[in-house]
Amino acid sequence: MPRKKLKQLVGSLQLLVKTRLWAQILAGMLLGITTGLLLSPSGAALVSEENAYAISGWLALPGYVFLALVKMVVIPLILSSIILGLTSSGDPAYLKRISLRIFPYFAVMATTAVVIGISLSMLIQPGKYVDSELISSAMGGVKAEAVAAPVGAAESISLPERIVSLIPTNPLGAALEGQMLQVVIFAILMGIALVGIAETRAKPLLDMLDSLREVSMKVVSWAMMLAPYAVFGLLSQVTIKVGLATLLGMSVYVGTVLLGLFIVLCWYLVIAAVFAKRSPLEFLRAIREVQLLAFSTSSSAAVMPLSIKTAEEKLGIRPAIAQFIVPLGATVNMDGTACYQVIAAVFLTQVFGIELTLASLILLTITTVGASIGTPSAPGVGIVILATILQTIGVPPGGIALIIGVDRILDMSRTAVNVTGDLAACAVMNKWLKK
Repeated sequence: MPRKKLKQLVGSLQLLVKTRLWAQILAGMLLGITTGLLLSPSGAALVSEENAYAISGWLALPGYVFLALVKMVVIPLILSSIILGLTSSGDPAYLKRISLRIFPYFAVMATTAVVIGISLSMLIQPGKYVDSELISSAMGGVKAEAVAAPVGAAESISLPERIVSLIPTNPLGAALEGQMLQVVIFAILMGIALVGIAETRAKPLLDMLDSLREVSMKVVSWAMMLAPYAVFGLLSQVTIKVGLATLLGMSVYVGTVLLGLFIVLCWYLVIAAVFAKRSPLEFLRAIREVQLLAFSTSSSAAVMPLSIKTAEEKLGIRPAIAQFIVPLGATVNMDGTACYQVIAAVFLTQVFGIELTLASLILLTITTVGASIGTPSAPGVGIVILATILQTIGVPPGGIALIIGVDRILDMSRTAVNVTGDLAACAVMNKWLKK
């Protein structure tokens, strides 16, 4: 009898995993972390350090294949989704209404996330808990110079030149270089132009874009079959390389960032409850698959197709809104990243004894909000953008090496918050823009 019950239990579990993506991803996360701790040199160390790193590369292979497949179609998917989302209404007045609401909304939410980050880091002061030996070892690292190098050339570019550079004079070049904000602006301009011309003239291009989006979604559906294995491999590799020792050494800083991200997440739930009349628990239940996949892949672009599907099918968002806001939010609405970056910046000023005046805090807020807009939705990019912010407040570039070790864990967490913000924005706009 017990064996029969056990068999029934296993059968129920298998059915759950087969039919629910969130269960598959959660299982992959748990198995990945466990495997990583068993193989990590700072964990159980079942194998040598050299073999552990070699094994981690093979374990992460499905994850890299998954990310490569999604990255392959993310440009055509963003282009087609934004243009079709804008033209689906066929009403220029509607485009004006949604634009006048969504961009101020994104700006207010990003500023709120930055204020939360500054307040927490000034209250907790995580930089006071860092060992001086950790600082000296970080300053001697080479990685920090490599990270900071790409942003050095951007110092000589004036603000008017940066604004003009947002307009893609060569859309194909912007796509090849991964300039996502330029791609989004090109798609928005194309969508507005198509609404303004005769329907018979616009229809052939719209039909082609519709087919392009269907093809992209098909490739994404193939990639989603790898998602649980990708999650397992990527988390195994992260746990093997990071280990517990690094996390414990920076525990106060990591805890401050995670607390800030949690507060931003709760703020989203409050906004969705007040303005969109969404129950927080029901909202979280509807988007859990997106959050888990975003946490595991550290890429808003990778989960964008699932975000659109979740918004339309589980949240009941109109396609015109979901297909415009989700791709736009994956490039512009990076509140989790903004909160992380400002906490990291203040943390490093505390570590190196740099005093922040009120003017410095205002400059830091403006710089962080600006830098978070247009941050490429790919893993690890946040640390590069952070280098730009640090230069404005006098933090040595070598200080980045101090936080590189734990950046992957925080990158996963802030990506989950970012996609939650996109879906919350969809819910709010869906309520505000009733037909």
